[in-house]
Amino acid sequence: MCRIAPNFLTIRGMRGRVRIDAQGRGAEGKGAWIIAGNDVTVENVEIFNTRVADKNGAALRIEGSNFTLKNSFLHDNENGVLTGASPTSRIVIENSEFGHNGDGSGQTHNVYVGDVASLTFRFNFSHDANIGHNLKSRARINTIIYNRFSSLAPGEKGSTAAGRPSFEIDLPNAGAAYVMGNIIEQPADNDNNTLLAYGNEASGANDMLYVMNNTFLNDDKRNGVFVRVHERVKARAHIQNNIFAGKGIITNQAGAVDKHNYAAMEVDFVDRANYVLVPTENAKIINAGAEPPMLPSGVALRPIMQYKHPASGMQRPAVGALDIGAYQAVIVEKSKKSWYEGLLK
Repeated sequence: MCRIAPNFLTIRGMRGRVRIDAQGRGAEGKGAWIIAGNDVTVENVEIFNTRVADKNGAALRIEGSNFTLKNSFLHDNENGVLTGASPTSRIVIENSEFGHNGDGSGQTHNVYVGDVASLTFRFNFSHDANIGHNLKSRARINTIIYNRFSSLAPGEKGSTAAGRPSFEIDLPNAGAAYVMGNIIEQPADNDNNTLLAYGNEASGANDMLYVMNNTFLNDDKRNGVFVRVHERVKARAHIQNNIFAGKGIITNQAGAVDKHNYAAMEVDFVDRANYVLVPTENAKIINAGAEPPMLPSGVALRPIMQYKHPASGMQRPAVGALDIGAYQAVIVEKSKKSWYEGLLK
């Protein structure tokens, strides 16, 4: 347990991922590693079992600015990553797994990013938060691309125990948010029927929500809201080229742009049980996507990658027109090995 103060530091696990068992403790009552320096990168570590007196302990507590996390596994802590507020800080999290973090109160999460300039969250696997959210971010700009958010069924074997998450993604301060190319699954056993929440606590002049080419799955047979936009948010959400599988409304925002989405109680995928969510032949999905808008900011909303399990990515095949959903279909003979075998759970 330690405080890490130097700036421009890279901490990298060598000869395999380094495993750090916090043994129910945390430095300074905050976390396993307190990152106090600026421009710090952490790579290839596994940290678990962090606990502190106020039940807000994090595997990585970020107090400096401009932090990057790569190729790591944070699980069974009170928080996975917890950052402070720093309006100039840029947070990048990629190729990492977060599982079963949270103390069970709903106030602690797999990843909790405070009021920072930007969060880039890509090629990650965040799952089974313990009552909290799989991702919560107050960043002013959120780029959430090519990730998988999901949970085990109770009793199912995985890298952690099954969790009971609230929101899969929570963006309570609204702001600019680009959510593209993700698998976003709400398990049947959940603590809230919303998958993506936006603006629950604040809104502002820079609000814009783009939800593009994701595959949403709601395993709760009772009800659900796939994209919930708080009534305080005046900007119209732009929701395009997504698959919405399961029971629920696409969004509660009456004025949202709802364009070229496909919603059904059941959707045929190559291997749903193993999250190979490549669509089978369906004219309403394959080649049915619409070209995304061109933004003055230059942010590209056409997916060029897709999630590969675990916590990785691959090029989205350049075949045909744009498909709806997080994956581009490549129809092959079932008897032959295919490109999508690499997506298996």
